[in-house]
Amino acid sequence: QIFQPLHTLRSAEKELLPGFHQYEWQPALKNVSSSWDVGIIDGLSGWTSSVDDVPADTIARRFRYDVALVSALKDLEEDIMDGLRERGLDDSACTSGFTAVVKESCDGMGDVGEKHGSGPPVPEKAVRFSFTIMSINIRFDDEEDAVTIFQEQKPNSELSCRPLCLMFVDESDHETLTAILGPVVAERKAMLESRLILSIGGMQRSFRFFFRGTGYDEKMVREMEGLEASGSTYVCTLCDSTRAEAAENMVLHSITRSHSENLERYEIWRTNPFSESADELRDRVKGVSAKPFMETQPTL
Repeated sequence: QIFQPLHTLRSAEKELLPGFHQYEWQPALKNVSSSWDVGIIDGLSGWTSSVDDVPADTIARRFRYDVALVSALKDLEEDIMDGLRERGLDDSACTSGFTAVVKESCDGMGDVGEKHGSGPPVPEKAVRFSFTIMSINIRFDDEEDAVTIFQEQKPNSELSCRPLCLMFVDESDHETLTAILGPVVAERKAMLESRLILSIGGMQRSFRFFFRGTGYDEKMVREMEGLEASGSTYVCTLCDSTRAEAAENMVLHSITRSHSENLERYEIWRTNPFSESADELRDRVKGVSAKPFMETQPTL
């Protein structure tokens, strides 16, 4: 055991560190490195800036999304095994069909300025992006209904909420937020099309993930979907009603602000294909004023 080459000892050592768990994705994640022993990375890594982008003048640190999810699942390992036992399921038969629902949250943390000190000049506001594993289900091939084997008892507690990314940025700074959270969104998108293979209870099991953006407040939703700020005439983040329309009709609204629709409207706003005046154009795009970068699924 002792006289082994250094790299073998190093990797053995790594496996004993908290947060280092071996896993794989099938198929492999697009545009994401396959190494799994990734620690804290620069929040701007993964952002490919285009010619006219000003480099984001900020400090951000984050975990890679898939590494953080694996770590969260490993923390729940005992709960998952207990859940299988409580439902009377034979754990050796349950190797695939697991799904995990993840709640994403993002919010400004207010003023974090140094009262004195001579650190680097950064915005004196901070934003934290985090997630919570809300539930884990298992569905068998021959059955319609999924069986819930884990449900987060305190979904709004600080204890179940895991920070993914911390950044010095004002939450209204759309460009910098896009630069930092853009790569996070790309990783999330890649994970939706793949399955995670991870050892839980000594056996390889496969997981799929569903992401729900229910932890954003209205200001953040507007920021991420490229909508005008809260003082806008277009009062709703889900539909196109103006204040006047909303006051007259409190009941009948349909969800018309989807991510793809907001993207189309931004393109119209940017190109102004009908050569309209500013007011006409604004009325046409219903208050979309920037390019939306993060899909926030409307779950009421």
